[in-house]
Amino acid sequence: MPKTPKTVSLSRRLRPLHVSMFLQGLCLWAPVEKLFMSEIGFDPTMFGVMAATYAVVVPIMEIPSGVLADRWSRRGVLILAVLALLASVAVGALSHNVWMYLVCAMLLGVYFAMQSGTVEAIVYDAVLEHTGAGDDFERQFGRTQFYFSAALTAGSLAGGVIAALTDTRTTYALSLPGYAFAALTLLWLREPTLHRDGDRSGDASPSFAAHLMTTLRTLSGQRSLRPVVAVMVSTGVAFQVLLEFGPLWLVAFGAAAVVFGPYTAAMTATLGIGGGVAGRIRFDDTMHLAGVVAVLGACSLTLVVSGSTIVVIIAQVVLSALLVVTGIHLRRVLHDEIPSTVRAGVASGVGTLTSLVF
Repeated sequence: MPKTPKTVSLSRRLRPLHVSMFLQGLCLWAPVEKLFMSEIGFDPTMFGVMAATYAVVVPIMEIPSGVLADRWSRRGVLILAVLALLASVAVGALSHNVWMYLVCAMLLGVYFAMQSGTVEAIVYDAVLEHTGAGDDFERQFGRTQFYFSAALTAGSLAGGVIAALTDTRTTYALSLPGYAFAALTLLWLREPTLHRDGDRSGDASPSFAAHLMTTLRTLSGQRSLRPVVAVMVSTGVAFQVLLEFGPLWLVAFGAAAVVFGPYTAAMTATLGIGGGVAGRIRFDDTMHLAGVVAVLGACSLTLVVSGSTIVVIIAQVVLSALLVVTGIHLRRVLHDEIPSTVRAGVASGVGTLTSLVF
């Protein structure tokens, strides 16, 4: 699709967000996290405690942080999220015992909770301000996902090399400058202001509790949204299941240890692959939709009946990428139906439901 002046201007406007998302994705510490945790005293029980700590923080904070973004500033909440990520990894780098690292896990949960829903709300409203409709959302949000995924993949590869040349603690410390620049870059982001139209018109702003209840009513009470939310949660859970339990297929097949590195990189890259494809598949076209459903079904069946490691890996990668594409499309359908004043909160609510189901 040829670029119009509006889309060129929109891409330029979102550039600080793209740069920030790339820098947030440079998690050099991620590939050595479990090794570092073992070095400071984690055992299987405490690994479970850490996972539970993280799992509790995200659902508790997700919707309230989305409401805060809708009431105050999406850019401000995103900056706070990145600062929480910076603090999390800093605490991790300084950790010498299990209990201090649990603080690191809690702060990481704060980051994901505050980021959830906020990024897509920024992108959708920016598209809406520039074009008057949400048609370009899938492509623009997919591009954001692509940069984040590319950084995750590059960071994983670089982190392993850095840890081999230095040590795991240094790998954590070297992640910090990128996060600091990620927060600073957002200062150049011109935030959409559609969610503050009520403030400009002189209408009294509702209390936080009232705004929260409006968000929850929109999420649960709007009949047209229920099937959209249900499918979004289903695709989100399916994607998480593949990321968390996909390696078990390789374990069952007795795959060599060397296979797990490229496999993990490929699965991480599906976020970017799906982001790159987003907007190119027309879900309102019967043939396109039938093709997506057929491929999803074929990949799922392959995971059940195939005994080949390489075939299962390909099926998982294709299935994950299509789930990402489908999820991005469903985000657009969701945002088309809700007002900007509750956009981040409702999107965060979908994330909370996905976490609870998973």
